[in-house]
Amino acid sequence: MVDYYLALVFVFGGLALSALSVYFFLTLRKQEKLQKIKKMSFKEEHRVYLRKTPHYRNLSDEDKEKIEHSILLFVHIKEFIGVSLDVSDEMKVIIAFYACLLLLHIDTQNCYDNLHTIIIYLHPVVTNKIQNNGGIFSNEQFFIEGQSANDTVVIIWDEARSEAYQRGQDNVIIHEFAHEIDFMNGEIDGVPPIEKSKYEEWSRVLNSEFNKLREVALENRNWGKYELLGSYASVDEAEFFAVITERFFGSPEILKTNFPELYNELENFYKIDPIKLVV
Repeated sequence: MVDYYLALVFVFGGLALSALSVYFFLTLRKQEKLQKIKKMSFKEEHRVYLRKTPHYRNLSDEDKEKIEHSILLFVHIKEFIGVSLDVSDEMKVIIAFYACLLLLHIDTQNCYDNLHTIIIYLHPVVTNKIQNNGGIFSNEQFFIEGQSANDTVVIIWDEARSEAYQRGQDNVIIHEFAHEIDFMNGEIDGVPPIEKSKYEEWSRVLNSEFNKLREVALENRNWGKYELLGSYASVDEAEFFAVITERFFGSPEILKTNFPELYNELENFYKIDPIKLVV
């Protein structure tokens, strides 16, 4: 009996040692890869894409260097998959730029650690979805213009490219990566990982405006300033956060004029004033 238990100890000890060895090996390989990426230079032909965006040109030299480093990390660590298309350097650089712009002044180790894959379609995708309305089930078709599911982001390139190179309130890349940021604290609930001391004020401001928007959307009249946010932002708190993040970076002056408290909360969270980037 003693020999049996001793054998089990050796077996499980060996398995644990093997697992630990694999972990250290993979960690070492990852660190070696990160060090190799850090030594890379940002290509000038890739910088040409960035200069065409309304947000890169007015970044400080320090922030340009920082975001270019983040882009290099992003494109070399994440897996890009094209569906019926070849993934180009332009796709990788532009998607990475707007993803990393959101985290430019937020402390993270490697820019979306939990994200593994970016799937790119050229055009919107039609998908079927089962709807349950009071026990009545229906199979309906929906257009997917972007999607986020923690470790995977779906981007529709023709829309994303158009929005990336012109100043406007919509930006599907920003929208989907806002969802990724929302999920960083474990839930997609419209509350990103904010400091505990700021949580109460964040909740007060965003819940107040979300509830007002939902009332307007249900009545579908007298939209007023809430037309800026649109009905999609009233779906739930997660979509509200993603949409106001789009407006924060895409039409910051209008958002600040109409929703100054929302703007202040987003500015405090992202630690950036996009008005200075798009002038």
